[in-house]
Amino acid sequence: WHPNIKLEYKISKSLPFLDVVLTNNNGILSTSVYHKPAAEPYVVPFISDHPRHTFVDVIQTSLTLAVRNSSTFEIFNNERIYIKLTLLYNGYPSSFIEKQSRNVFSEYINSSSFLPFIDNETQFVTMRNKILNLPTARQSQVS
Repeated sequence: WHPNIKLEYKISKSLPFLDVVLTNNNGILSTSVYHKPAAEPYVVPFISDHPRHTFVDVIQTSLTLAVRNSSTFEIFNNERIYIKLTLLYNGYPSSFIEKQSRNVFSEYINSSSFLPFIDNETQFVTMRNKILNLPTARQSQVS
């Protein structure tokens, strides 16, 4: 382990580890995004003096993390709502959020729909599998 990562011994129904919460519900394991209480619900405010791509990256990273860390469609939808509320709280226009969300989803979903959103479990599983099979930055450097 990295020396800056502190591991604690804990027995619980739900356990945070790095950016994931692992939950055991009667023997059924599920994962979701871990939100650090001290850091939430803040992201880079939309009115800040950052390049525009920063705001796009905030949305793309949040949604990709939600897909990667949500083990079920229901957990993903709850996280998607949380992301949208957090972005609105930080001044992101709803139209900007929707446009960037469509851009993220359209990368992974083959859909003839004008609005490529994830609206069923099959689409979610397809997108999740594609994201989970992407090489990490380190794997890309080695190749």
